[in-house]
Order: sequence, then C-alpha cells, then structure tokens
Amino acid sequence: MDPIERVQAVLAGEHPDRPPVSFWCHFAPDRVYGPAAVEAHIAHQQSFDLDFLKVMNDNPYPCTGLIERPADLHALPILQGNEPEFARQLDLLAALKSRLDGRVWMTTTVFNAWTTLRHLVRPPQGRHEPPKLSGEDEPTTTLRRYFEHDPDGIREALGRIATSLANFTRRCLDAGADGVFLSVRDDWLDGAKNVPPLYRQLVGPTDRQILAAAERGRLNVLHVCGRAVGFPSFAAYPCHVLNWADRAAGPSIADAAVWLKPAPAGGVDNLSTLPTGSPEDVRGEVHDALRQAAGRPLIITPGCTYDPGSVPRANLQAMLEAARAWTCGQRSG
Repeated sequence: MDPIERVQAVLAGEHPDRPPVSFWCHFAPDRVYGPAAVEAHIAHQQSFDLDFLKVMNDNPYPCTGLIERPADLHALPILQGNEPEFARQLDLLAALKSRLDGRVWMTTTVFNAWTTLRHLVRPPQGRHEPPKLSGEDEPTTTLRRYFEHDPDGIREALGRIATSLANFTRRCLDAGADGVFLSVRDDWLDGAKNVPPLYRQLVGPTDRQILAAAERGRLNVLHVCGRAVGFPSFAAYPCHVLNWADRAAGPSIADAAVWLKPAPAGGVDNLSTLPTGSPEDVRGEVHDALRQAAGRPLIITPGCTYDPGSVPRANLQAMLEAARAWTCGQRSG
C-alpha cells in the first residue's frame, strides 16, 4: 500500500499492510513560514517517509494587541481567515501541496479558540517545547479571573475567535490541506478549582464550529492535549482520528479502543520514552500499543510533539521500524 491507502484503510476500520506512522515537532523560529518552513517540512517528510504529514503552525493569531483586561474581550474582531499571519500558513500549505504532489495527505494545525484566547492573554515565549501536563499556569489563572468578572465577555471572545478560525480552516482546505489537526485541551479550564466543569458548555461548541468548517476534509485529527477531564466528550467529536497521550495522561489504548469511534492514534510516550528511552524501549511501546488495540486498526504516533533537541534519531527510526515489521500473525495474536 502507499501512504494514502494505508491511512484510508485505518479510517475505514480495515487493516492496512502495516500500521501507519507519523510524528511531528516544532521547527526553529526561522523555519515557521516562507521557503524555510517549506524545506523543513519536506526534509522531515522525506527523511522518515511518514504516512501523513502534520503541518506545524506557529504563526501568531492575527491581532492588533494583547488582552490585558476584561474590557478587551469585547474588542476582538471577526477575521476573514486570510490576514497576513494566516496567509503565511496558507502559502505554506499551497507550496507543500505542490511539492508533495499527492503522495501523502497533510493535516494542518489549528489551535482551538480557548488556546488562542490564552495566547492573546500571554503569547508563547521562547522555543516551542512539548506542553506540560499540568493545567495550572498564568493564562489559566487570568482567564478564570476574567470569566468570574465578565462571563459574557469570555463567551463573546470565544465566539469571535471560533468564527475567525472557521474562516481560516476553510481557506486551509482550499490551499491544499487534506484536513485539520485541531488541538484542544480542557484541563486548562476544568479541574479541581473549577467545579462543575465549564469546557463542554463554554468551549465545546466552538470546537465543533471549527470542525464543521473542515467537514470536507479527508483527514481531520482531533488532538486532545494535557490530562483530559472530559475525554468521552472529545471522543464524540466529528473527526476521523483522535490523538492523545495514552501513556502519560490516559486513558490507555486498551481502555479506549473498544468504544472509541474515531481511529485511535498514539502509543509512544513523547515526554519520557522518546527522549530518554532506548530504541528497544520505543519498539516495545509500539508493539504493546498494537497489542492493546486488540485487532482495532491503530495509527502509531507519539502522544504529542517531541523535542528534536532531546530525542535521538535512533528512537524515531525505531518507531518506524517497529510498525513496519508488524505482521498479520502478531496482529491476531
């Protein structure tokens, strides 16, 4: 099978010749957009011959200023999806579409409305690293305080951001993306300090609005980041694939595979095994994940991004080799 046929088989609930594999990392700041970003993605794809390409998106959300007080929540405009920062990603997708020439599908990163709102309160600083599993941080505290002061302002801001991201999503598909990789996270909002949970009613509709804009996509991946509080609600989202940190955060593939509707993607711990384990440890996790799936077709991926500065190439190669050596006999056993 070729990479597209392999992924299509899993999406159809069928076993391909071997499990599809992909993994992704944030590139250096000078390779976020433009020709350098194109070459970084192409080199990554060609170096590992991945079964699909997750296109990174570290461009900032187009905005004239930060949100520094609750009143700023009401000033966010609805964007058309082709503003300069968005256009950088659209140009990248168009260039990658031309270079890949239909050999593999690519799914482009879209951070959901809540994550985007967090970035407007406090933009990411320094080098992008794999996200921490703890949901407590400064943007979380700030937005909870804003919500207590002005809940309608938070709802209005999320709605405007979601509409803007939906516009952007449609343009991404027009530019050549085969789907979106929508990153969601509920433990930034829901947790021990926030009972009853708010995510489902406050953010969930905006997640679905973005996915609705990607409805014609062929490879829409929902990435559940952090330690999900409401994993079953994410599993009900209209997407093709669900990716999560099964090793570090749970639930396990064995627990989810029997009832999960989207195709599961995971199996390898990006926070521990990839950076500090041996190639044999990585191969062991791949084989264990496939056994946990108990016959359910599985896409082998890490639970989230990996740090290219700390992950040995041999461990990435081990992921590929373990999946590509998986046989029908092992699958049934």
